[in-house]
Amino acid sequence: MPPRILDIPAKPTTLLPDRFQAWFAARGWSPRAHQLALLEKAREDASALLIAPTGAGKTLAGFLPTLVELSSPARDASAKQSLVSTGRRVQRSAGLHTLYISPLKALAVDIARNLERPVAEMGLPIKVETRTGDTPVSRRQRQRRYPPDILLTTPEQLALLLSSDDAPFLFSSLKRIVLDELHALVTSKRGDLLSLGLARLWRLAPQMRAIGLSATVAEPESLARFLVPQPKDSAVSADIVVAGGAAPPLVEMLDTRERLPWAGHSARHALPEIYELIKANKTTLVFVNTRSQAEMLFQNLWSMNDDGLAIALHHGSLDVAQRRKVEDAMSAGRLRGVVCTSSLDLGVDWGDVDLVVNIGAPKGSSRLMQRIGRANHRLDEASRAVLVPANRFEVLECRVAIDAIAENAQDTPPLRTGALDVLAQHVLGCACGEPFLSDELYGEIRAAAPYAGLTRPDFDDVVDFVASGGYALKTYERFARIKQDKEGRWRVANPKVRQSYRMNVGTIVEDDMLKVRLVRSRGGGTGSTGVIARGGRLLGEIEEAFIEGLSPGDTFVFSGEVVRYETLVEDQVYVSRAHEKDPKVPSYMGGKFPLSTYLAERVRRLLDDGRAWGALPEQVRDWLSQQKDVSRVPAVRELLVESFPRANKHYIVCYPFEGRLAHQTLGMLLTRRLERARARPLGFVANEYAVAIWGLGDTSFMIRNGRLDLDALFDPDMLGDDLEAWLAESALMKRTFRNCAIISGLIARRHTGEEKSRRQVLFSTDLVYDVLRKHQADHVLLRAARADAATGLLDLRRLSDMLTRIQGRITHRELDHVSPLAVPVMLEIGRESVYGEAGDELLAEAADELVKEAMG
Repeated sequence: MPPRILDIPAKPTTLLPDRFQAWFAARGWSPRAHQLALLEKAREDASALLIAPTGAGKTLAGFLPTLVELSSPARDASAKQSLVSTGRRVQRSAGLHTLYISPLKALAVDIARNLERPVAEMGLPIKVETRTGDTPVSRRQRQRRYPPDILLTTPEQLALLLSSDDAPFLFSSLKRIVLDELHALVTSKRGDLLSLGLARLWRLAPQMRAIGLSATVAEPESLARFLVPQPKDSAVSADIVVAGGAAPPLVEMLDTRERLPWAGHSARHALPEIYELIKANKTTLVFVNTRSQAEMLFQNLWSMNDDGLAIALHHGSLDVAQRRKVEDAMSAGRLRGVVCTSSLDLGVDWGDVDLVVNIGAPKGSSRLMQRIGRANHRLDEASRAVLVPANRFEVLECRVAIDAIAENAQDTPPLRTGALDVLAQHVLGCACGEPFLSDELYGEIRAAAPYAGLTRPDFDDVVDFVASGGYALKTYERFARIKQDKEGRWRVANPKVRQSYRMNVGTIVEDDMLKVRLVRSRGGGTGSTGVIARGGRLLGEIEEAFIEGLSPGDTFVFSGEVVRYETLVEDQVYVSRAHEKDPKVPSYMGGKFPLSTYLAERVRRLLDDGRAWGALPEQVRDWLSQQKDVSRVPAVRELLVESFPRANKHYIVCYPFEGRLAHQTLGMLLTRRLERARARPLGFVANEYAVAIWGLGDTSFMIRNGRLDLDALFDPDMLGDDLEAWLAESALMKRTFRNCAIISGLIARRHTGEEKSRRQVLFSTDLVYDVLRKHQADHVLLRAARADAATGLLDLRRLSDMLTRIQGRITHRELDHVSPLAVPVMLEIGRESVYGEAGDELLAEAADELVKEAMG
């Protein structure tokens, strides 16, 4: 059943009460059409999805129906909470009216602050509260007994509330749920968990309606399915409201005066120009794609900040107090610039940001639009952004991203298929709340859009897994977490299971993090010993794996400062201030995005259309023209494969343009095949655009003489036995399985009074993985891990599509030296992890040498 896309609604006077109209007028505002449209949908008792850009008043639109309903005289008269009998159970006559779900704790807190203003200014009898992991236990307990009118929370807190035995009592009065930044929630396992929570709420509160708030997405109809219960064997969607009137953004690419690097991601060549942009604007957000880039860029900007501009740093590993300090200063307009990561992609209203600078390639047009929307939170004024490519390939990506934004073309991924490990967590949560019958729970779960296609055998396998661990683990008592009573209802096996669930709920599995504390140095020399003072100012958190590679006295950049590693005690890293010129830089795991399929397709089209090269900087046009002269520029549907000798080795370079994850998997599988062909490969390297493999065998000779068939080498059947053989010995698959085991609750990270160490978790999950692979290869967790690998670390689905696309379209060029297009990926080979100026100089020297070869 297709959704209805609403027309402009009736006049405000018929929808907005007098005091709301007066409040709008007092602020010099008038209600926007999409805000009124959501009020009209509420009157029709229907769910709706609002698609609107940043600055369109999305959040106020989502809450208006609730504020109007809660301020009505009829509601005022019955506002006193009392208990009434419905015949079958006790229910509140008034209580929790609206739930607001945010992907970010900070966003929930910020929304509460913004929502309290109209409530106070209009004198509305409405109680608004937040509930996050930081909320005191006493307040959380009170909220369950005496809930506010509006509760702002996160998907994890909703799961916890639903797992309590008083969930039917708490949610029976619920009228509405508002899902903010819905486009960001549904692309991950957090969205799966939220969808299962919605399915349970529809059973507990059949009268509940949903409002989804989203940025522009590629498939709004698919997203709208998330908001309504899905009937058996068909698909329905909520109505869609699209906000109009937004000024198109002004996006340009920096055409640097400096020499554009062939490879690398630091954009160090453009630092003076970035600084000038910050200097020329009132407030600038500078986005980078990784946390380590953020630290390095912030450090570099400070070193050239002769004007004393107020520039701050914001990323997810910094201490929460430091992040809030930056956010408050930003809102107050006290900062000229903030260097940040995806930690600021969503939500919070920053006031007068007048420019967004994006360092490096955007990786996706929708993500870039989200970032650009952080500038100028006013609907009728254009947001301004400057893209700063860090290398020549990134120029191509930036160019097509700008074109996509001009066309308002989106590349948000399609709605996920619900993950089985998340389902296992939810099944356990349901048993923690109240015993369930399998038939009833299966019907309930299929109402959730991501699980609408869930088969009964898969569901039964998940229940069996939660009940016993599965066939291969049945003999281990600790994996039996639920049991059936005489009536066939499943309930938790013992109170410890319930406690463990509540301590481990959620789908975010992060690398082990250690707290970083700043103390006085105990001597300053490398490897110094002696007593060090405990305590110290908390700077934030850093991955354990990074610290394990340091020795006392080593320096690195953290929280915008150069610090010296002193010692590690339990989960506390002690550091002191240092002044070394070339510090090491932490390689945080978070914040790395693959190139989107949509932008990859546009890059291939740009390369294939020589007329479009006129929009590129002169340095890049020359590079592509030289490639055309030396070898060939790949066509849209074609795979270009080049082979050439260099320094006593032989190289194969191919250009799929499918992103680093898919390329790494391709490189591993090609290397295995080349070994079987006796080409004696030594290794491979992959970037976002290409794969290079080198070895001792003369691959050019082998291809020329038919000993190496490229069509056979790139045949899609590599995703069969070759893939299985590789996965059997791959640490990547074990890591994927480990995450699934933690999310499903099979392995608990946290227990009462203690947290399992990284080594304990590794030992437990690796042991279970080996047992299951040997004795139950179709175990539900192995299936969940393979599904994750298909779209995650290995990107198998995308690789499969590429291999199908290029069948019969492989073009080989035998060269006597490296080609211009191969230079960037060749620079990745053997590159040491050298950071800062020294690393850039080494890269530049290697580039000069390769470029001379490429130009003959």
